[in-house]
Amino acid sequence: MGKIYFNKTFFGFLRELKKNNNRPWFHANKERYEQLVRNPLLDFIGEVGPQLRKISKHMTADNSPMGGSMFRIYRDTRFSKDKTPYKTAASAKFRHARSSDTHVPGYYLHLEPGEVFCGAGIWRPQPPTLTQIRDYLAAHPPKWKSVLNNKKFKENCTLEGEKLIRPPKGYDPKNPCIEDLKRKDFICFSALDEKTACSSHFMEVFIESCRAAEPLMKFLAESLLIPW
Repeated sequence: MGKIYFNKTFFGFLRELKKNNNRPWFHANKERYEQLVRNPLLDFIGEVGPQLRKISKHMTADNSPMGGSMFRIYRDTRFSKDKTPYKTAASAKFRHARSSDTHVPGYYLHLEPGEVFCGAGIWRPQPPTLTQIRDYLAAHPPKWKSVLNNKKFKENCTLEGEKLIRPPKGYDPKNPCIEDLKRKDFICFSALDEKTACSSHFMEVFIESCRAAEPLMKFLAESLLIPW
């Protein structure tokens, strides 16, 4: 029997926050947030690391309350029309050990009422990184096709993200992978659900989702010349 990390009160608090997304309410309920949402997520992060390193020894998980794998609950509203101050989801990122000196692939966990999923890959890479991925993809169509045709990947993962309307400059429009060369993001998602997140086998399900995305992660690591 596995461990239960999240429960109805975890998601219940996030539902309350969505209805009361303002500073006075959050300040009055901050201790509840820490007890019901932050601490369970930090607990999960603290224990998922060894499991992720079975997929790749270079993956990291940091359960520090600040500056670690957990995303802050506070929204950056400086450039947004939506001025609500708090996120209504709890989430965490699990980075490659090389993330301090380059833009690298990573895993992502999203926990929101009605929307739970595992993400993997690189979202909106910087231009040099994006060019490096595209160049590698353009030169190795069979390797990319093997990612897309991997049985576990096909069954569990969906490629997402934005694309250019036209092929990027410098790439042959007749390349067999031209549609994927248009990608601005190289990410995939595995849809999970709230019931599973509250179950005793959620750690196992999340790790299996990460494992299913490994072909994409490995391809991206190879394209960026970093170890996997």
